[in-house]
Amino acid sequence: MAEIGKGGTAGKLAISVQKRLTRAQEKVMQKLGKADETRDTAFEEMVANFNKQMTEGSKLQKDLKAYLMAVKTMHDASRRLQDCLADMYEPDWFGKEEMDAMKEDTDTLWLDYHQNITDKSLTSLDSYLAQFPDIKARIAKRDRKMVDFDSARHHFSSLQKGKKKDEAKIAKQAALLEMAAPSWAQGLISAHQVAQTNLSFNQAEEELGRAQKIFEELNVELQDELPSLWDNRVGVYVNTFQGLAGHQEKFHGEMSKLSQNLNDIMTKLEEQRELKKDAPAAAKTGEGSKSEGINHSDSASSAPKRPGPPPSRPKARAMPSPDPEEDAVPAADSAVAAATSPTTTTQQSAVTNGSGGDLPPGFLYKVKAVHEYAATDGDELELKIGDDVLVLAFDNPDEQDDGWLLGVQEAHWVQNKDTSAKGVFPENFTQKV
Repeated sequence: MAEIGKGGTAGKLAISVQKRLTRAQEKVMQKLGKADETRDTAFEEMVANFNKQMTEGSKLQKDLKAYLMAVKTMHDASRRLQDCLADMYEPDWFGKEEMDAMKEDTDTLWLDYHQNITDKSLTSLDSYLAQFPDIKARIAKRDRKMVDFDSARHHFSSLQKGKKKDEAKIAKQAALLEMAAPSWAQGLISAHQVAQTNLSFNQAEEELGRAQKIFEELNVELQDELPSLWDNRVGVYVNTFQGLAGHQEKFHGEMSKLSQNLNDIMTKLEEQRELKKDAPAAAKTGEGSKSEGINHSDSASSAPKRPGPPPSRPKARAMPSPDPEEDAVPAADSAVAAATSPTTTTQQSAVTNGSGGDLPPGFLYKVKAVHEYAATDGDELELKIGDDVLVLAFDNPDEQDDGWLLGVQEAHWVQNKDTSAKGVFPENFTQKV
């Protein structure tokens, strides 16, 4: 069995070598112009388009993989940067929990972006390019079978030309044999020579038919596939870049929101740092006197992290306006009236010394809330961190409690231009601007 196997392998190898030699001989003859070559200009144009399409698709695949690698690199860099920020962000800073959540959201966003491009763009492109190697191999096979067809065609043609010469030669030989051989032998010799010639001619004809059939089958298949493949490239490019653009738009939109949140947290953190840096020391409960009721110390270095309790007040009372019609009096007239009172000397000096800046008429100065204050009485002013409050003079200084100021939210004044929403608030919850 082993010998038979070796013999079969050797036979196939010999046939393969013989085919290669025959093809090489045929190509040489064609190049030398001694044999015509089957040409199909339309098919050659299809093959040129195929090669161009395969080159462009391979380049797109390569560049898309490089882009994905860059996305992964950016993801790794972003993760390290977020980890660094989270590690150095102290627990008592503003937005610590939001910062940790943002870190997780950013990491998830990068992962989804990379995965979506891989699944929706790169995978479809890989499937598109997977068909090219098989088609390329069939084009090469078609070229080889075309050479075989040309070789068989030329061989058959040469036999056709030689057949006439052989027939003439056989006729001449038969005439000679008629004279030298017995009559019964002459017919046998002539028949043998004709049979040999016909056998070679028939074999060449069969080989030509077989080579032509194999070539035409491959040729017809490729002429159907190549134009369709060439047209499909547009849809592949559209799907690839449209999907990529959509994922990019979604990713950058979500990342923009996270970046804005991060910017807001950093801005708030910086504001709080500045407030703590510039805030005066909180006033101690019970210190000072009525004559020192309006007193903001600019020499204090910073406010404590949390204020002490608001100064105690004797009792809950209505807004400090003894006359119900007093609210209708313009703020400027109230300020003038307060300025004429001998008990408002300190408050008036604040105005004349310029600490009011560009304040509207009637206000002494402006303060900013550095701590939140929840009103506990109807005449008190609600404070949130960062609120700007315009300070007013008390109509009756005797009604001012130690450590408390009278004012109106600057936002209310800008919108309504009245002091109807004025109220008292603890001085040590604010700092002078």
